[in-house]
Amino acid sequence: MNYGEDYKYIPMTSLMSGIGIEVTPDIYAYTIQVVNLCMVGEKGKATGWTLIDAGMPKSAEAIIKEAENRFGENARPNAIVLTHGHFDHVGAIVELIEHWDVPVYAHEAEIPYLTGKKSYPEPDSTVEGGLVAKISPYFPNDPINLGTHVKPLPVDGTIPPLKDWVWIHTPGHSPGHVSFFRESDRSLIVGDAFVTVKQESLFKVLVQDKEISGPPRYLTTDWQQAWDSVKKLESLKPAVAITGHGAPMEGDDLKLQLQCLAIDFDTVAIPTHGRYVNGN
Repeated sequence: MNYGEDYKYIPMTSLMSGIGIEVTPDIYAYTIQVVNLCMVGEKGKATGWTLIDAGMPKSAEAIIKEAENRFGENARPNAIVLTHGHFDHVGAIVELIEHWDVPVYAHEAEIPYLTGKKSYPEPDSTVEGGLVAKISPYFPNDPINLGTHVKPLPVDGTIPPLKDWVWIHTPGHSPGHVSFFRESDRSLIVGDAFVTVKQESLFKVLVQDKEISGPPRYLTTDWQQAWDSVKKLESLKPAVAITGHGAPMEGDDLKLQLQCLAIDFDTVAIPTHGRYVNGN
């Protein structure tokens, strides 16, 4: 296993970094610098829980420590499940696999980016937005290689380590981007299909100003697919949403803002210009 040649620590952070939130009794959202991961499982039970996404580069030690704080000494997940393979969602995955020796699941369309076969399109520094877009060319983009450790999610929508959940294909931000939904309490783990902070704005990322926004613009390559994905997630009428960036959102605030995003996506989320706008 190995990371790409451009793998490196990214010196970006937010006021939420290092803070965990118990969203439901068995869903724990933890912020690594500017990105969230989720630990799903019974608190205090060292096995039988699942890690959703794998943080920023060089964050493995912090993730392992937080897992042990949440689940107990020698806590070990049954698997790591990925929403997608961008650098800020797989930043510590090699070290975590080596430490825990667990399988990884991702959508079939993401597998080439996780097995060293294909690089994601270059980040778009020209896209309409704030300072984060301007510095995005410095973000790691080379493919990582997890070899046989990564497996495709079953085509029937089930998630082997998460029996009560289903995965939903939500492309646009990446070809194999997926979100996870549990019908019993209408919990939604979104990834970057939409976020609750305007990720292009360095100031809003720093202070974590909460507002539903489209996927991060500088890494989104298919805006029509991204809009369709938001409509698909809004139709689920989630009670709570945990996004890849920004604070969890629930209740009427989530309902109203997500409805507005689904309806007005073309004017509030799709940038006026950029490399990947209008299919360019």
